Amino acid sequence: MYGWNFIGQARQWVWCIYANKSGNDLNWLCYNLIGQSIDLSSKYVSLFVSCKVKKSKIGYLDFEVDKLTRSIENVATGDSFSTDIALLAKEDVKQITKKGGWIFNWKKEFNEVDRNVYKLTIQGNKNIIQGLVSLGIDTDHIYMHLIESAPFNKGKKKIYLGVPGNLVAYACKISFEQGFDGFVSFHSKTALIDHYIKSLGAYHFGGRLMIIDTLPAKALIDKYFKV
Repeated sequence: MYGWNFIGQARQWVWCIYANKSGNDLNWLCYNLIGQSIDLSSKYVSLFVSCKVKKSKIGYLDFEVDKLTRSIENVATGDSFSTDIALLAKEDVKQITKKGGWIFNWKKEFNEVDRNVYKLTIQGNKNIIQGLVSLGIDTDHIYMHLIESAPFNKGKKKIYLGVPGNLVAYACKISFEQGFDGFVSFHSKTALIDHYIKSLGAYHFGGRLMIIDTLPAKALIDKYFKV
């Protein structure tokens, strides 16, 4: 039995109990604190249970949202540069190595069949990757598996601000395109939970699960994309 914070207009605690297994699906019974049954079709509860059950190997993210900019911004000059986001190509993977300063194994991530890796580049300069994000399409939301800024966009000597925010905004954009109302979820390292609440407008939904819902998703998209 688990206690989870049900985020809705009523903002109430929900208790969910694993009931039985039907084929490949787990069935859950959910109740509020006074024993009333909660409809599992509720967006927030179903999304939470989906993330709890389906992610057998969870990656806890620790990216820093340095600044929410319009596109990305040069640290030295303050100039903004328009960006493009596209699927990472096989030939791109060769330049994304730990030897080159990347932290994560993006070749492995690229080969995962249940997700897509996207690259952020500056318009007119598609050969230099500014950042990467790995996104999976779940039943009712987008799940963010991994995200990383390019080595030259990290630390005190970074060249551009706004890369992580740009990539998260793109995840929200895909969510709307898929009919998921902007819902994006990811798991956070404990130390950064408050940071994502403040910088992205995400909700902490119990454990280390973070959820971006419709309103903050729209705000991020409006910041980075012309719609």
